[in-house]
Amino acid sequence: MKLHPVDLKKIHINDAFWSKHVALVKEAVIPYQWDAINDRIEDAEPSHSLMNFKIAAGLCEGDFYGAVFQDTDVAKWLEAVGFVLAAGPDEELERTADQVIDIIAKAQCPDGYLNTYFTIREPEKRWSDLCEGHELYTAGHMMEAAVAYYMGTGKRKFLDVMLRFADLICDTFGAEDGKIHGYPGHQEVEIGLIKLYQVTGEQKYLEQAKYFIDARGVGENYFLKEMGRPGFRYIFPEFKDYEPLYSQSHLPVREQKTAEGHAVRAMYMYSAMADLAEACGDDSLMEACRTLWDNVTGKRMYITGSIGSSGILERFTADYDLPNDCNYSESCASIGLAMFGSRMGSITREAKYYDVVERALYNTVLAGIALDGKSFFYVNPLEVWPDNCLPRTSKEHVKPVRQKWFGVACCPPNIARTLASMGQYIYGVDEESIYVNLFIANETTVELGGREVSVSVETRFPWKMGADITLRGVPETGMKLAVRMPDYARGFAVKCGRETDAAGTDGPAAERGKDISFDREKGYALIRLTGDTCLHVTWEAPAEFVHSNPLVRADSGKVALVRGPVVYCLEEADNGSNLAAVYVDSGALVEEEGQDLFGGIIGLSFAGKRISGRGWGEDELYGLHPVTWEDVKLKAVPYAFWNNRGAGEMVVWMKELYKM
Repeated sequence: MKLHPVDLKKIHINDAFWSKHVALVKEAVIPYQWDAINDRIEDAEPSHSLMNFKIAAGLCEGDFYGAVFQDTDVAKWLEAVGFVLAAGPDEELERTADQVIDIIAKAQCPDGYLNTYFTIREPEKRWSDLCEGHELYTAGHMMEAAVAYYMGTGKRKFLDVMLRFADLICDTFGAEDGKIHGYPGHQEVEIGLIKLYQVTGEQKYLEQAKYFIDARGVGENYFLKEMGRPGFRYIFPEFKDYEPLYSQSHLPVREQKTAEGHAVRAMYMYSAMADLAEACGDDSLMEACRTLWDNVTGKRMYITGSIGSSGILERFTADYDLPNDCNYSESCASIGLAMFGSRMGSITREAKYYDVVERALYNTVLAGIALDGKSFFYVNPLEVWPDNCLPRTSKEHVKPVRQKWFGVACCPPNIARTLASMGQYIYGVDEESIYVNLFIANETTVELGGREVSVSVETRFPWKMGADITLRGVPETGMKLAVRMPDYARGFAVKCGRETDAAGTDGPAAERGKDISFDREKGYALIRLTGDTCLHVTWEAPAEFVHSNPLVRADSGKVALVRGPVVYCLEEADNGSNLAAVYVDSGALVEEEGQDLFGGIIGLSFAGKRISGRGWGEDELYGLHPVTWEDVKLKAVPYAFWNNRGAGEMVVWMKELYKM
């Protein structure tokens, strides 16, 4: 049976690491993005997304502006608001959101259709360009937002709007005669439909999602047929040489063995596949999910938990092709990877999936937003030299500083909704078990065996490895507690009492510090409890230099520095320019030091060498000068926080000194 997350209304995060990021969503990100969708941010790309809804609703005059999927800026803003309101009331924010929902409801067509681009500009072309039109993609994000808002507030208006649209979609698409036998160009509606099914119990929404997945890639490609119709006009000129691989429609989903095409589309599709495999008991679909996960994480994922090697078409390329300075690694793709991983972890109860979820959240997802919540990365490279991030070059997609907003702004609100719903990743529960997946300080209650069990996690992770887990109200029949043993953990142990108990300051003297036995099951420490308890879970994860598989050509002869789930990088602010000339000894002592930087982190320092420029003339491009070295002391900071001190060089994979 699948594990379920704890209701966000019941989780109160009070974590030294994450609380400031989660709080930032309500305090800064949602207000900032409200200004963005209302076009109030100076010198930023306009959104016009809310105005599009007003025009479609007949409240204003004007033309549609933006990408065909511009509606999703508003959808993801509302989804983040729903998650924030689940955590606690805010009358003014809720009132503002209700006003937006009123506008959306007015923009809905009489038959339930909802899409401002086609309503305003091309109403006669509904459903005629599934490849590029993004109608179903937009619908999916609106569905997710409606569910989040309903769960956060209990209000049905937005949900009912999207149920009407979902009913229209179910009546329009399918294998039956008279229906459109197509599927979405950008997957997402499948996730939305499944969430509608989960909240309403209406089977047809699950069946519709299954149809979209099952039909994909079967027989003659639907998108190529669309493009072959008389009078077809491309929305995106770059699609003129369209390949079905791009949209994962090149093969039936159960026959796909490698992650291909646009990385975000792939992750959204895989997430829906996992949900359907569990809900429908579809073993072949689950096997496809396992195969695709293994290919992504074993051969096509960056050490930071990012995916998408190519800046052209934002896509996967080939096994072990992981360039560092021209990759795409879209923030949305890592969010999608976390979504896929959390589903697989909940279904299989295997900790390895949450190892990757953790890596993505602590590195790429967090790197996508500045510490003030007001600028964002869309692309997440692992190496940056600002001088060559030039327009109309192979690196024009790489930005050396976070941007205020984007014309295609899927990433900022996606990050906001992810941070606002961090609680969904912490636990998995069933009728007799609680699984602790992430080490985030929080308090919650979980219903087990007809009783409410209160759970408290205290931790200073990731700066200090370990956590104190307290459970009160354990059922008389007992329960199981499963604690993830991270893949980087050494000497994993469970003891009785809090960390302070082990020091002798409190706790029952007879039990204090006693080792607790546990079973190892699929990467979890499984502990059987028969009464209320407090456990101190601990392990070691020292800073280490990591090598890549030699088949990763971009990282050959290089090392990366990691500490637990946190990947570190060198920045020009600490180490000077031309980081390409820096070499490190992987056997060097790495010193840890607490820093006030970025609100308090563990910084790392170690000895290295730099190729000297002495003897080289300013205009001497090539020469016979021997290599000479300078000793340097290098400082590394978490990758997630790079570029919060202005533009400068950055590198994750450092060249390694060899002693032959």
